[in-house]
Amino acid sequence: MFSVIAPRRLYRQAADQMRTLIERGQFAVGDRLPAERELAEMLRVSRPTVREALIVLEVEGFVNIRMGSGVYVCRRQAPPNPIPSENIEGPFELLRARSIVECAIAEEAARAARPDHIAALDQNLRAMSDALDDRPTALALDRGFHTAVASIVSNATLERFVGEIHDMRMTPYFEKLAGYFENRDTWHSALEEHRAIRNAIAAGDPEGARAAMRNHLELSQQRLSQSFAEEQDRTSPAKRGPAAAR
Repeated sequence: MFSVIAPRRLYRQAADQMRTLIERGQFAVGDRLPAERELAEMLRVSRPTVREALIVLEVEGFVNIRMGSGVYVCRRQAPPNPIPSENIEGPFELLRARSIVECAIAEEAARAARPDHIAALDQNLRAMSDALDDRPTALALDRGFHTAVASIVSNATLERFVGEIHDMRMTPYFEKLAGYFENRDTWHSALEEHRAIRNAIAAGDPEGARAAMRNHLELSQQRLSQSFAEEQDRTSPAKRGPAAAR
């Protein structure tokens, strides 16, 4: 039924295989797809990879993800927006890249920060604390915080890289994924993690700043790694509950 896929843009290849099965009628309209855990075992990929693939299929209009219930094949209509091209990275790949680069940036920022840099970070944190219920504003301020940290090291290339990698979240694919897992609580958690980064930079603590940035990006990945309830009992609706909030 499924074949093992090669390690190249795994989430897109997983989506291709599942899409083919749907188009062939092996999963009919209204059918529930196997749980994430089962799909991951069939395809020999991680659950986050399966989750990324399912988001592609939802944006394309092939499936409907019902949190706390499962993923169902739906009658496809033309999607309102195009999905990312084959060359666009998935969110977990982006987060790994960010961890490599932004942890080093935070470390250098702690060595170079001046009072005006810290004042700019503080201004951003105050604005973000007032925007936890406004996702577009919070997202812009999140980008602003990370580019402000990058600006401390006075390297235009690094600052541009950080800004561009954040801008990659502004696609229908990422919007759909974020719609499941971003809320006031997750933005509040991100704000507190930003404060920890700011405090380490202000204290001139390079190792602390690196660790705080790494912690923030690891927790960001965890927030995007919630399942679509594959651990719920599939035979007993009474046992199914909403996915745990973060």
